[in-house]
Amino acid sequence: MEQGIIIKKLPKLKKPLLIAGFGGWGNALDVSKGMVEYLVRNLKAKYIAGINPDVFFRYDAARPLADIEDGVLNGFMPPGGAFYAARTSSTDSDASDIVILETDEPNLRWFQFSDEFFSLCTKLGVETVITLGSMYDNILHSDRIISVIASDEALLSGLKPRDVIPINYQGPSAIHSIIQSEGQKRGFGCISLWCHCPFYLEGVVHYGILCALCDVLESLGGFELDTEEFDAGWKELNEKIETAAEDDPELRDIINDIRQTRVEGRRAGMKQSVKGEKVIDLKDFLDPR
Repeated sequence: MEQGIIIKKLPKLKKPLLIAGFGGWGNALDVSKGMVEYLVRNLKAKYIAGINPDVFFRYDAARPLADIEDGVLNGFMPPGGAFYAARTSSTDSDASDIVILETDEPNLRWFQFSDEFFSLCTKLGVETVITLGSMYDNILHSDRIISVIASDEALLSGLKPRDVIPINYQGPSAIHSIIQSEGQKRGFGCISLWCHCPFYLEGVVHYGILCALCDVLESLGGFELDTEEFDAGWKELNEKIETAAEDDPELRDIINDIRQTRVEGRRAGMKQSVKGEKVIDLKDFLDPR
């Protein structure tokens, strides 16, 4: 069996937790993959292992990207991903270090992926795994709704002060589910956090939800994250959404309808919306410069 995760060098880490974000099906408004990209950049995380694209990806489904200029191929990037490590703790701190997985969702061999994934976790001393996902829902852009699956009651109760909602769901699943299932069998603490995104948006990164997600991750790991860029990004994004709603009566009606039909205290009962309804792409409202 061909190796799917290629290790470069494993660091010594202090009670690390692993945070995994995936592109693809469970990455509405780029929250899942956007979060791990931010962690890698903000924490100056170091590359420790890569994913062999020939093992886990179908190139006809996740096509490699080519960079061609003036008839010359300057770059070729297959699908894939990488593991990174970041130290967040000092000698007198109780904070956890972080292992970060940033990758596209594998197309193939999910069980082999989880086997190699948890083998790496064991080598690094990881005991808790957090997978991140995001989905479209019948909510407002100003909402901050995060739902959760946890492998035991202790992990679940630790999230209750953050107003994270336990998930009730039956239907198609993502790579997150097999990681949750296989991790529980192996005795890992497993948490899957899902951010709810307004179905009427596309073509943007939802910085407001990313801020809320940072708050939850800080509580789980005992570290601090600098959210200044997310705060600034949300302020700008919210202004653009409000302007777009003023200019588009149909969008304004959708937002007003959600506000009017909301029942206090019923967030946990919200059903995921089917994409394909009225959607705005904020690029249509931006200055072309």
